[in-house]
Amino acid sequence: MPGSVAPLDLAGVTIPYHFRCPISLELMRDPVTVCTGQTYDRSSIESWVATGNTTCPVTRVPLTDFTLIPNHTLRRLIQEWCVAHRSLGVERIPTPKQPADPPLVRSILASAAAGAASSRVSALRRLRALARESEKNRAVISTRETRSALVEIAFEGGEPAVCTEADQPALEAMAVLSMLPLSEAESAAVAARPERLRRLGEIVRGHPSMEARINAAAVIEAVAAGARSAEMRIAVGEMGGVMDGLVSLVEQRGNPRAVRVGIRGLFALCLAKENRGRAVAAGAAAAVVRRVGELASSDAERALATVELLCRGEGGREAVVAGWGGEAAAVVALVRAMAGKASGRAAEHAAGALVAVLGGSEALQKEAVAAGVVAHLLMMVQGGCSDRAKRKAQLLLKLLRSAWPLHDSIANSDDFLQPF
Repeated sequence: MPGSVAPLDLAGVTIPYHFRCPISLELMRDPVTVCTGQTYDRSSIESWVATGNTTCPVTRVPLTDFTLIPNHTLRRLIQEWCVAHRSLGVERIPTPKQPADPPLVRSILASAAAGAASSRVSALRRLRALARESEKNRAVISTRETRSALVEIAFEGGEPAVCTEADQPALEAMAVLSMLPLSEAESAAVAARPERLRRLGEIVRGHPSMEARINAAAVIEAVAAGARSAEMRIAVGEMGGVMDGLVSLVEQRGNPRAVRVGIRGLFALCLAKENRGRAVAAGAAAAVVRRVGELASSDAERALATVELLCRGEGGREAVVAGWGGEAAAVVALVRAMAGKASGRAAEHAAGALVAVLGGSEALQKEAVAAGVVAHLLMMVQGGCSDRAKRKAQLLLKLLRSAWPLHDSIANSDDFLQPF
């Protein structure tokens, strides 16, 4: 390692070589020491290991232990050096937050499992803060043992939660669960217990805290997504309060997270066809279609996928059409959803819903052609969409064939109508 290095930015300040990461050669912001005794910036050594390297970059000695130990002394020396050179334009590096690690998570979880309600709440809030900080922290927290323990805490007592101090640990545990995926076994531990489903239904439908309702909805989605059987999804969807609660969240126009979580929950439950009629009866169709034009790309995809599923349920087509203010308006809205910057998946789901809306109505088919749907469908067939999306586009093109202008040569060609 050389005794002097290049200046820092344009300030003309020379960084001491032992303050620079041996990998990036930049000033270390979060120095950590590996098992060989060498110190690196955390982000650099993590990237080194993530790309498949198993040796120490400096010594080339095999890393027998991948634990990263924070070098607090060096970090404080770097901070003091930054402060001493502040007049030359050097900014002090912030003190990094402590990342989650298995021993820390186990310690917090032990505190959350027993004791006074206030101490349990404090432990669970600390766990939630760690989960919010980074995807890496969530990966460390999301072990089978941790998730199973959180499920037990979230549903302890079995009765619907109310606003008392004794209920707060359960609500805090549910808040942590809302950020984690659930396995099939953990989903079954909720879906197979009616008292636990009643608890979710009561919270998502009418808890005084909007945050508690959103967290419960996220847990509902995680349970439905983790369930491998339609029976478990059906059990969740038929529980009183669940569908009504999810729909009420979608209707929270000023709360983007509530809308997003509500739609995701409805989509996950409507993957079971038996739940689609229940969702329609709860008003899901009207609630979701009113949000399609307001959502960002990924959320719009999920909303259109939900609309497509609802159209396949009893009374779904009629409810979707009514939500958009009539058949003609529904056709225009779905064609518009396929246009512009719509993703391939959004266009696919819009096309699937459009098939159901158009049905056998020649007048509506002409309405769709006049709205420019053919051009979008041809782009789907010719573009980089999935085979499933192309098949939907082909089906819709065949349905609309009689409505194309007679002078249009495409109407007399089978080039775009061949199956994949």
